[in-house]
Amino acid sequence: MNELPLVVLTNRTFSETRTAFDVVARLVANDQSEPWAYDDVVARCEDATGVMAFMPDCIDRAFLDRCPKLKVIGAALKGFDNIDVAAASERGIWVTIVPDLLTEPTAELAVGLTIALGRHVRFGDASIRQSGFHGWRPEHYGTGLNGATVGIIGFGRVGQTIARCLSGFGCRIVAFDAHGGLGSVAGVERLNLPEVLSQSDVVILGLPLTNDTMGMIGAHAIRQMKPGALLVNPARGSLVDEGAVADALESGHLGGYAADVFECEDWARADRPRTIDPRLTAPQARTVLTPHIGSAVDTVRREIELSAARSIKEALAGVVPSGAVNKPRL
Repeated sequence: MNELPLVVLTNRTFSETRTAFDVVARLVANDQSEPWAYDDVVARCEDATGVMAFMPDCIDRAFLDRCPKLKVIGAALKGFDNIDVAAASERGIWVTIVPDLLTEPTAELAVGLTIALGRHVRFGDASIRQSGFHGWRPEHYGTGLNGATVGIIGFGRVGQTIARCLSGFGCRIVAFDAHGGLGSVAGVERLNLPEVLSQSDVVILGLPLTNDTMGMIGAHAIRQMKPGALLVNPARGSLVDEGAVADALESGHLGGYAADVFECEDWARADRPRTIDPRLTAPQARTVLTPHIGSAVDTVRREIELSAARSIKEALAGVVPSGAVNKPRL
């Protein structure tokens, strides 16, 4: 009887995910909250046929050179900028993603971050915790959505879902998409990028990280935004120059910044910073920051993992896996 193929699960997973590989694979699975270091992941994958990858993983050419048996990388992700897809294709390795399950929770969080930032929820919470509550005071006046113009940059599935979520708030919604399509969301105005930046009270990013979008919202773009406008980033950290954001917050040109993602996460950048700009995390900073929880809904995360597991098993069985983003040389 042939030995079962080895599959590595690089980050902690649900028990149902591990059970999904019963009979079809041997598992090496991380059961801790902390991700394995790069070299530790590579060492565990050297004899693996499949790997389930997550956001902290960097699967580059050097990684793949050390894993000659690898046939499938099942990413429990929608964005896959941390995987060298071209190198995988050259080596006959499938790369799969989970394209749809992350969309709704990410859009929900984008709206939540927008409200929290505009209505000073973080400062209000801190005030009560530090000083107690003594009744209403004429303080913490902020920015509401009703009557505001909200600009969405990037209008794929996430951008369209953000627009749909915002449709009941009484705001004007404008959008820019480099590919020209605005989907079928009613009531959304098509504008060019400078118009979206200059007219919006709130700018929300819904873009993937590519060579074209990296650093898209830097000092030049921020100067085009309305004084006091809010910037919300639930997409990828390196869409934004965090240093330029901090500068604009200090000058008062930018009214606030909310983010669920950060430059330090983006393995696709050789020059990525290793920490968040401390001016963004300072107690007095006009920021709302969350630790990449866009898809962190229990039921959603379980389905994401099971979808990635199905793709891996399909590839192991010799069929084209669901969610494939490449056509490897087989």
